[in-house]
Amino acid sequence: MMNDSVKSFRCMLPLRAKQLQSDLTLLKKMTMKPCQKFSVSDWNTNNQLLCNTAEKERAISHDVRQEARMLRNETFIQTKWDEQDTRTRLTNRSEDIRRWIDNLEKGLCDVNTEIEALKLVKDEAERAVAATSIPLEVSKECLTMRDGRRSNDLVRDPVEIQLQCEMETSGKAQQVLQKSVQQIFEQLCLLQEARQQLEFDLQNKKEALDIDMTCLNLELFSPEVSLKPNSTRVPSGSTTPQQWEQFSHYNLNRALEEVKASVHLREATMVSIAQASNELEAQRVAANFALRKREHELKRALDELLWQQKNTKTEVEEMEADVRALEEDLMAKMAPLKLAQTRLETRTYRPGADLCRDQAQYGLTDEVQQLERTRNELQQKLAQSQSTLNLLYTQFAHINDEIACKTHSLTLEKHVLGIRHHLSQSLEKSLPLTEDNHSMSEILTQFKNQHSDLE
Repeated sequence: MMNDSVKSFRCMLPLRAKQLQSDLTLLKKMTMKPCQKFSVSDWNTNNQLLCNTAEKERAISHDVRQEARMLRNETFIQTKWDEQDTRTRLTNRSEDIRRWIDNLEKGLCDVNTEIEALKLVKDEAERAVAATSIPLEVSKECLTMRDGRRSNDLVRDPVEIQLQCEMETSGKAQQVLQKSVQQIFEQLCLLQEARQQLEFDLQNKKEALDIDMTCLNLELFSPEVSLKPNSTRVPSGSTTPQQWEQFSHYNLNRALEEVKASVHLREATMVSIAQASNELEAQRVAANFALRKREHELKRALDELLWQQKNTKTEVEEMEADVRALEEDLMAKMAPLKLAQTRLETRTYRPGADLCRDQAQYGLTDEVQQLERTRNELQQKLAQSQSTLNLLYTQFAHINDEIACKTHSLTLEKHVLGIRHHLSQSLEKSLPLTEDNHSMSEILTQFKNQHSDLE
């Protein structure tokens, strides 16, 4: 059996080998089909290119990472710096507002103090106005009593002249003090207006300070913090820091100027009260002194008015010449304006692309605008000059009227002095002139005692 198997296997070997040779040939044909192949140098080049590309991309990635880190650091630092800078600016702004609040509060305190002081002076002036009616009524009463004289005793003696001067002085003092009261009332209105403006400005600054302090106290994770639409817009009515400071400067300076004017008015009013009291006292001292003093005042006032008349007349003539010159200059600017506007209008008809806003166009536009501004300035100055000229005319007429009035008064005073020239120069004085401001009751008592002595 075994031998048969071996023989059978040996018989199959040639056939098996032949079959195997056929399969190898077929496999070789299959693997030897045509395709593109690369050389070893291409293979090496491809590998080198891949390496170089990888290194380049890694370098680019490294640079991008470094730039990203740098940008993160820069933006972080910039954000922190901006926030700190904003905080510093808010702090400085708050300090500026506090400084202005202190200044405005001080100015408001000065205004309130001055208002109270001016009210006291106003009350004093009103009492003085009421007090001036006492010597006036006494003078009328005495004149009425002396009119009852009969026969040869009904003469125009020095006592009667003294009483008439006292009545006139009393009326004048009353008018001056009444004018002072009116001026005080007007000044009080101005002070109250300035105070109201200061209070309004002060209230706005306190509100602005509260808002800035709220902004300064905000942190990154405060609950009030959120995104706002169009937060960088400029609100309507916004002002520049210069305008903001000028506004407060104007309010404060105006209040201080009103306080200064009020102080001067108070001093002038007190001087007027003292002067009125002393004048009433002086009128009762001696008639001759009052008349000569009045004559001197009238002469001085007349000389001053004549000097003012001469200078005002000269100024009127010069102003009339200037008005005429302004009118001529204004008319002279019309021809250049017409020429420039005509050139501008003519150049608007240039065709196509030649309708260019060139330098000539800008020059003509500037020329027209400049000429219009010049004409407006000349017209304003002409109107101002004409208004000033009208005021000069009015003032000149007032001066002439005042000169006529003063001349007439001086003639009357000289006539009175001429009548009284033959009288004795050693008339007894009615009341002594004092530096202190006596109360009107004391003055009236002294006057009654003087009157009883004369009787």
